[in-house]
Amino acid sequence: MTGAAGTSIDELLLTADRLLSDPSVEASAAGRHRGASLALRTALEIAVDHALDAVMPGLAGVNMRAKMLCLRCYTAATTARKANAVWSHLCLGCHYHQYEIGPTKDQVHRWRGEVDWLVNVLIH
Repeated sequence: MTGAAGTSIDELLLTADRLLSDPSVEASAAGRHRGASLALRTALEIAVDHALDAVMPGLAGVNMRAKMLCLRCYTAATTARKANAVWSHLCLGCHYHQYEIGPTKDQVHRWRGEVDWLVNVLIH
């Protein structure tokens, strides 16, 4: 599955994995964690887009918050809640705030597992 720019979910998940595990990536640990969070958030957004497009085409111009609300009408309630919760955490994790510590490697690893599960549930 690919997004609008042609990036596939698998490529984004691999990018997140590389940022989390490859110390040769020239960035600080906090930068790698934020970058992995952004890749995971994008992968989840593409999966949500594909899931909703299959049942209700034409939502391309709708923001992701509204899509998360729509998702609960077309998937199991627990799946929709988990997607919304993980997406919210990823949004916080990929934005820099001077007064906050960024996401830890363990947090991003957990989000990676949850995104992988959600992608499989939403697309397959």
